[in-house]
Amino acid sequence: MHTTPTLTINDTTLRDGEQTAGVAFSDAEKLAIAHALDAAGVPEMEVGIPVMGAHERELIRAITGSVRRARTMVWARMAANDLAAALGCGADTVHLAISVSDMQIERKLGKSRAWVLETISRYVDLAAAEGSAVSVGFEDASRADPGFLVQAAQVAQRHGAIRVRYADTLGLLDPFATHARITALRRETDIDIEMHAHNDLGLANANTLAAMLAGATHASTTVNGLGERAGNAALEEVVMAARHLYGVECGVDTTALPAISQLVALASGRPVAAGKSIVGDAVFTHESGIHVDGLLKDRGNYEAFQPEELGREHRLVLGKHSGGHGVRHAYARLGLTLGEREVQPLLDRIRAHVVDTKRVPSDAELMHFYLQTLPRPAVACA
Repeated sequence: MHTTPTLTINDTTLRDGEQTAGVAFSDAEKLAIAHALDAAGVPEMEVGIPVMGAHERELIRAITGSVRRARTMVWARMAANDLAAALGCGADTVHLAISVSDMQIERKLGKSRAWVLETISRYVDLAAAEGSAVSVGFEDASRADPGFLVQAAQVAQRHGAIRVRYADTLGLLDPFATHARITALRRETDIDIEMHAHNDLGLANANTLAAMLAGATHASTTVNGLGERAGNAALEEVVMAARHLYGVECGVDTTALPAISQLVALASGRPVAAGKSIVGDAVFTHESGIHVDGLLKDRGNYEAFQPEELGREHRLVLGKHSGGHGVRHAYARLGLTLGEREVQPLLDRIRAHVVDTKRVPSDAELMHFYLQTLPRPAVACA
């Protein structure tokens, strides 16, 4: 039976995002990011790894005690010290992770499938007995035997877990494989499923959306797609794509996304590329003459969604690919109406400027071009 997809965002900028090589948030930065995500309506956030130490636990408690709406999660391995540390942080959910692929079970853990199932049973029981909601993370799920993955999910649910996380740890899946695998898991269990996609092949967002269509209920994201190696699915891209491709609202105030992006960019020391989807500086900027002409007639000609959804506005700039409509528009904004014979000389001058300087002209430069390029009326001598 077809059901309308839903998607709950579980943003892990403060956990997996901070695991980006070379990224380390200060306490103030972590609190600011948590509060910004909370204010924007992000429903869940994974806020840290308690076993890292007393200071980390103190900071996590400050976050869990100060967010107003978002549910909070902490990450732990299925180990006694990890669980003990996680249970004392005031988070709504404890996430317990374990490897499920034969590769990692044998070559990383030195254990067996039976040991994994027994460990899931034991640690979910222990966490649930302490009154915590429990999520079970399947590390390297995309390389796991599908039948064993179903077994692990059923064991987790039977012992009281409320969710399993399907981690494409190495970013190996494509959307077609993701859809097939999540469909198979969904068919065998009714537990909530969170998709945790990595972006090694540039497919994290697509895989997250494919998982949603296959029945996943939750999605791990990070602001700006931060994360280990090539990063994770990007919060801003998943939220906007879910809305515009599938009519799925994630409850996030999208007008807040550019400011959150900049906050995380500064805190992480990872600048956002100008052409970055949704939040990049240039994504609502138009230069091409054909595009500018179409936009001036109707913005829908070349805008798939309105920049106002993100608290932004479209911007027309002049450059090598501009046309006459763009030149007229730019000078009209400066209070000057160009005649037919004035447009081409100015366009030639603007194109030469951009080729030479590799940047668009400022308003002052446009005025200079106007005064320099266009012939002035001759003054008769007495």
